[in-house]
Amino acid sequence: MTDTERRGFEPPPYPYERLDSFKPLGAAFEGGLIDLSIGTPCDPPPASVIAALASSNSERGYPPSVGNEPLRRAFSDWMERRFSVKVPTSDIAACIGTKEFVGTLPQWMKLRTPWRDTVLYPAIAYPTYEMGAILAGCRAVPVSMTATGGIDLASINDDDAARALLLWVNSPSNPTGALDDLGAAASWGRARGIPVFSDECYAEFTWDDAPSSILQHGTDGVITVHSLSKRSNLAGLRVGAYAGDAELVHYLGEVRKHVGMMVPGPAQAAAVAALNDDAHVAEQRLRYRHRLERMARILSDWSGTKVPLPAGGFYLWFPVDDAWGFTERLAREAGALVSPGDLYGAQGAGHVRVAVVQSDEAIERIAQRLGI
Repeated sequence: MTDTERRGFEPPPYPYERLDSFKPLGAAFEGGLIDLSIGTPCDPPPASVIAALASSNSERGYPPSVGNEPLRRAFSDWMERRFSVKVPTSDIAACIGTKEFVGTLPQWMKLRTPWRDTVLYPAIAYPTYEMGAILAGCRAVPVSMTATGGIDLASINDDDAARALLLWVNSPSNPTGALDDLGAAASWGRARGIPVFSDECYAEFTWDDAPSSILQHGTDGVITVHSLSKRSNLAGLRVGAYAGDAELVHYLGEVRKHVGMMVPGPAQAAAVAALNDDAHVAEQRLRYRHRLERMARILSDWSGTKVPLPAGGFYLWFPVDDAWGFTERLAREAGALVSPGDLYGAQGAGHVRVAVVQSDEAIERIAQRLGI
C-alpha cells in the first residue's frame, strides 16, 4: 500500500477560502469590506415568516423527513402558480436547503445503481456538483457549455453516458445567469435512462423570460430542486424541496429518512408562510434588478469594459483579462470582494462573478470609493 493510499481522502480547500487574502484590503476602508463574492441575501424576509418561525409550537417533536403535509402542499401550490404544473404532495419532499441535497445525492444514487459511477454536471457551475461526486467516490465529469451558456449535451461521449448515475442542469445558472433548454435535457436523459436533476433555485429571478421548470416537460426521470434561500432571503433557515419522478422521490425520501435528514419543524412552518407569499418576491425582484443595473454601470465605468446583465439570477458574469488581478484591484481600490471565475470550473477562467446581494447603500459606497 502506498503512502497516498494510507492517507486516504484529504478534503481540498473550500473554494471561497482562496479569497481570504483579499479581505484585509477591504477591512482597511471606513465601513469595512463589502462582500460581493457569495450569494448571501441581505434583505429581511417577510414579517409573517418570522412570526411563523416563532409560533409554530413544533420544536419538541421530530418532523417528518420528507416534510410535513402543509409544507409539501405549499410547495405544490407554489409550483402550480409559478410554473403551471401540478405535482401531488406525494411526489414532493423536503431537504435541508439544497446544498446538502446536491452534495449527498451521488451517494444515494450510487447505492441505487452501483454499476454506474459518473456524475455529469455543467463545466461552469456551483462547485458542490463536482464535490458531491468526489465525496461519493464517483467520477465527476464536467460537460462543456454552449456559446449561449447552456449545457452542451451533444458533447457528452457515449462512454460517460453509459456510466452516468445522473445529469445535473442549472437554470438560471450560477454563476453565469444563462437559461438552459430544460426540455432538451429531459429528453436527453429519458432517451438514455439517465435521471436528470434540475437545480432551479434562481427560477424566480429571470429578467426577460417567464420562470421555467423541467417539470413543464413531464416528470418521468426528472427531479426539480428548489430553495427558499434566494427566493425569500432565508439562507439561514435551510429549507428546500425536490419534486418530480414519483419513484425517485420515494427512493430518496426513504434513504434520507434513515440518516435523519429533517428540516426542523419551526423552519417548515416559516417556509409555508414564505411560499404562500408572492408579494415579497416581486419586491425582491425589483431590488435585484436595480442592483444589477447599478453595479453593472459602476463596474463598466471603472473598468472600461461593458458589463452585461444576466438573463437570470442576481450575479454579474463577465470576461476580464486577469480575473485574480481584477479581484485584487477591486478589493484594493473599492474594498469590494468578488469571485474569479475559475472558482466555478476551469472553463470559467478569465471571468468574474459579482453577487449583487449587498444593500443599495453599500453599492453606492463602492461607487464613492471608486470616484464614480
